[in-house]
Amino acid sequence: MASVFRAQQQQNALLWRELVRRPGSVGAICASSRRLAACMASHIDPHPDAPSVVVELGGGTGAITAALRASGLPASRLVVVEHSASLAQHLRQRFEGVCVIHGDAADLPRMLRGGDWPADEAGRPLPIAQIVSGLPLLSIPLPARRRILAAGIQALPAQGRLIQFTYALRAPSPWQQAGLQLLSRERVVFNLPPARVDVLAHPVQSSR
Repeated sequence: MASVFRAQQQQNALLWRELVRRPGSVGAICASSRRLAACMASHIDPHPDAPSVVVELGGGTGAITAALRASGLPASRLVVVEHSASLAQHLRQRFEGVCVIHGDAADLPRMLRGGDWPADEAGRPLPIAQIVSGLPLLSIPLPARRRILAAGIQALPAQGRLIQFTYALRAPSPWQQAGLQLLSRERVVFNLPPARVDVLAHPVQSSR
């Protein structure tokens, strides 16, 4: 228990430093709780039939990354995109074998074609199966938020799922406003502050 408390303190200290350095980039003063991270991870498929990757947008201190790994997701199937250079370096040190990309989530489609992206035996970039987002979307300026939303929707496959948490318990998800369909919603009250987890996907196209 003491080791868990110390780890939480270290993660919170990292967030505080980022908050001082880049005030608009951090959505909470405390790292996500294990319950919130576990809720996020429960919606991903760690062992899909076809080779693919799960993308985490906004890795932060690694709370959700750790939960994704604990769910059984292999390190080789996880890509974490983090805008902060210091947090990206922290994630690389903490999660051996995970592909951590220091960059902007709005560049996700371009990252898919880049040399850092995991590839299959033939050298082809592995496709995205699901996206998990810890980005503080409502704290991001609207022009940048729109670019991130457009990039995420473009990169999400037709049958894929996007999981986003938010502290705005009543507001519609920005992903809904950008065109995704809400599949399910769950509140995590034992988090500081209480959070909501949304699972979204592309709208189902009815055949005529």
